[in-house]
Order: sequence, then structure tokens, then C-alpha cells
Amino acid sequence: MNTKLYPLSRMIFIAVWLIMGPGIGAPGLLAVEPAKSLSEEGPVKSVFLENLTWVEAEKTLKEYDVALIALGARTKEHGPHLRLNNDFLMAEYLMKRVTAEVPVVVLPTLQYGYYPAFLEYPGSVSIQAETFQNVVCDICRSLGRHGIKKFYILNTGVSTAPPLEAASKELASSGLTLRYLNILEVDKSLPEGLLKQDGGTHADESETSMMLVIAPETVDMSKAVKDFDPRTGRRGLTRNPEGAGVYSRTGIYGDPTLATLEKGRIIVEATVREAVRQIRELIAAKL
Repeated sequence: MNTKLYPLSRMIFIAVWLIMGPGIGAPGLLAVEPAKSLSEEGPVKSVFLENLTWVEAEKTLKEYDVALIALGARTKEHGPHLRLNNDFLMAEYLMKRVTAEVPVVVLPTLQYGYYPAFLEYPGSVSIQAETFQNVVCDICRSLGRHGIKKFYILNTGVSTAPPLEAASKELASSGLTLRYLNILEVDKSLPEGLLKQDGGTHADESETSMMLVIAPETVDMSKAVKDFDPRTGRRGLTRNPEGAGVYSRTGIYGDPTLATLEKGRIIVEATVREAVRQIRELIAAKL
């Protein structure tokens, strides 16, 4: 073989191969199947809207079925053992877990909502129910103009459910679908006997257990105490023993001293599983 000509002949062969394709059997080269675009297969992973240009967003919003908005208060009391940003940390964690399993357009986490029950405790911030409803509707309508018609609120609150339900009904009249996570319904699906507390829904056994999984460095179990007012028919927490609400000296409603990492894992996985199920159902839903 003429070694001086070999490199040139090899280069010509490769050039022909690149033009005609791998079918001519170029030695030493591997045929690679070209990747399919989103438009050919549909979206295969979640995309964070804030990281796109508007040009990219114009295309992306037409290719995805559902936009996800995580909702978690960044300034809301959670007793002496959990931080004000507890719900925000939870929302961010759940958002990352859920969006790794279902393809959605991810919006920035919503940090303010309707939380009137906690305003007697310094640091807590709440906006009016109507204001909160309008914010959610405005966000959905903004994106609805450009292709997205289905929305999912990864909700970590309780008092936020009624205005979210009102927003869902309002958006339906505009041809938009809104669904949201109800964490109290998730609690009902937990194994019987998992939670031992007498009752409660805030900074309690369940929520504290979750945070031992999500952000253990933010939990101070040495400051966790049982604080449960069993009287029924009361709304909101109050620091006043004679007040009209649920009396709570600490801002806790329940018994976080019973929280464990093992319980937290079960509750977190149940929450992620339910959110994923609901989003898949929403993706498949025909408008």
C-alpha cells in the first residue's frame, strides 16, 4: 500500500460516507441515529421557563401540555422549631422531584398566598384571597395566550385551596384548565396508624417529619412541642387564650415531637406520587 496516498484516500472515503450515509459500511465508524425533536416525539423532560428566551418560549409553550407552578410561602410562621421559609423549601423540593418524572413547563415558585390564619405571629405574610386568586388567574392567562392550556399548582398550603378552586372555575370560562394538589387529601391516603398525634395540620407531626427528609438542617427538634387545641369550629390560630381562633402559644397546631425521618420518607413519597399521578392525568385529559 502506498502510505502517502492512504490518508488522502481515507479522507475521500469518509467524505463520501458523510454524504451518502452509513449504509456503505465505513470501517471503524459508528452509525449514530439522529436525535428526535420534541415535535416528533413530544417533550421528554421538563423545562424551566425562566431560562428561555422569548423566542425559545414561543416554540416551547406549544410543545408542552402542562405548566407547573409550585406554591409555598417564604414568610409564614411554623412554630419555634421550623423556619419561616418552610413551605417554600418544601415546594422547591417537591417541584424538583415531580418535574423529574413528568414533562412540564416549570414556572418560578410562587412565594406569597392566602394565609390569614398565621398573621398574629411575626414574620407571617398573607395576601387577600381575591388578590391571590387574581394572581393565579393572571399568570395562567398570560401563558394561555401562547399555547399552554393546562396548569397545575403544586400547593403546599391548606387555606390556599378555596381561592385555587375559585381560580379553577374562573379559568374554565376562558378555556383553561387548572388543577392543584390538596395536601390534606394526601394525608388521608397514608398508611393507617402512621401519624400518632391527636390532631393538627400545621408544623405538626406530618409536616415536621417531611422536613426531616427535605431539609433536616432547618429543623430544631429540641424546640418542638405539642400544642393542640381540640376545640372544634374555630378558624385560624391565635396567641390569645380567650381569642376566637385555635389557641396556640407556639404557632404549632399538632404534635411535632412525634415526627421521625421514617415517617417523613413515607409522606414525601406519597406526596410526590400523588402529584405525578394528577399531572399525568392532566396531560392525558382532552380539553
